[in-house]
Amino acid sequence: MSEADGEFDPRSGAEFGPRPGEEAVELPEAFDAGLYFVGRVRTPWTVRSDCPRNSGRSSAVCTLEVDPRFAPALRGLSGTSHLIVLYWMDRAPRNLVAQQPRHAPEPRGTFALRSPARPNPIAVSVVELLGIEGRRVRVRGLDCLDGTPLLDIKPYFASTDAKPEARVGWREADAAREADAARETDAADTTVIGGAAAGRGTP
Repeated sequence: MSEADGEFDPRSGAEFGPRPGEEAVELPEAFDAGLYFVGRVRTPWTVRSDCPRNSGRSSAVCTLEVDPRFAPALRGLSGTSHLIVLYWMDRAPRNLVAQQPRHAPEPRGTFALRSPARPNPIAVSVVELLGIEGRRVRVRGLDCLDGTPLLDIKPYFASTDAKPEARVGWREADAAREADAARETDAADTTVIGGAAAGRGTP
C-alpha cells in the first residue's frame, strides 16, 4: 500500500512524521523472516489518541480473537491467571532509530524505549486472563487499537518472568531530575511564603 493510494505505509513513518531531534533511516528492501498472524485483538479504541499510553494504565476488557486454525493451541491455557501477549503494531512507523519522547530532555535510541515505533513493531503486554470462550480469550491490560494483529500468547511465569531488580538508567535519571525540580519549587514557595509572613508582621 502506498501513500499515493491514500493508505499509510508504516515503513515510511509519514503519518506521524519525525519530531525535532528524531532520526529516520531507509529500511531494507527485503524482510528476513515471515510471521503468521494468529488472530486479531479486539479493543474499545479505534483512534490513536484514545488508546492508553501503556498497558499498565489500561483497565478495559479486551478480546483476543484467535484464528480458527490456531484455536487448538489454546488447549490447557484455562486456569492461568496471567498471560504474555505479543501483537503487531501495524500502524506505527518502522523507520525511526532515534526518537524524542514528549517529556524527555533529549532524543533516545529506539532500542532504549518502549515506543511502538520501531523496525519490527512487536508489542508485549502482561495481561490478566479473565476467561476463554471457544477461540476468544478475554483479558485486561492491553494498549492497542482495535483490529491489531495478534502474534502469540504465552503463560506468564512469575518465577522466571518477574525481575524486580531490573533497572532502566534513563528512567532513574529522569526521576532524579524531577525530584530536584520539585525540591527547587518547594524551596522557592517556602521563600515566598516566608517573605509574605514577614511582611505582614511589619508595622
